[in-house]
Amino acid sequence: MRRDELLDAAEALLCDQGSAALTLAAVADRAGVSKGGLLYHFSSKEALIKGMVERLIDDFDQLMAEQPGETYTERHLRATLASVRSGRLRRWAVVTGASGNLFLLAPLREAMTRWHREGLSEEPDPLASQIVRLACEGLWDVASHDPDLNTESDLRALEDRLMALLKPEAMP
Repeated sequence: MRRDELLDAAEALLCDQGSAALTLAAVADRAGVSKGGLLYHFSSKEALIKGMVERLIDDFDQLMAEQPGETYTERHLRATLASVRSGRLRRWAVVTGASGNLFLLAPLREAMTRWHREGLSEEPDPLASQIVRLACEGLWDVASHDPDLNTESDLRALEDRLMALLKPEAMP
């Protein structure tokens, strides 16, 4: 069993049943492995949650690096939409799993700070960029809870409108 499959099982368990259900035995059962097989990769529940947090951050950073765009905010918007379109919205599950443990949440908070501050002062319109980044947060959170809310057509319209906000000619 691969590490990512175990993390997938933990995230699915969190999404389906909440943080109270996150036990090593439940994750092993969900993944179809022995508890010993799980412990080979993750020595504790905290290590499992830490792995989910690290993967979430790495995945979004990689997704941002793959996106076209002239500015950081354009790449951030496109990465957010790619996450929504793929259905791989892990943040809610990860935060649910790590809730109550500031040590486990610290890397995610640091990444969120970076994602919201990086390059902001170099943007053509920093305020418009901040609005778009905040809209991305709202889109991600809503899609985490209601993934069928927006159709592909809706997402394209949102992308077009938010990208238009980032163009200097759109500034008042």
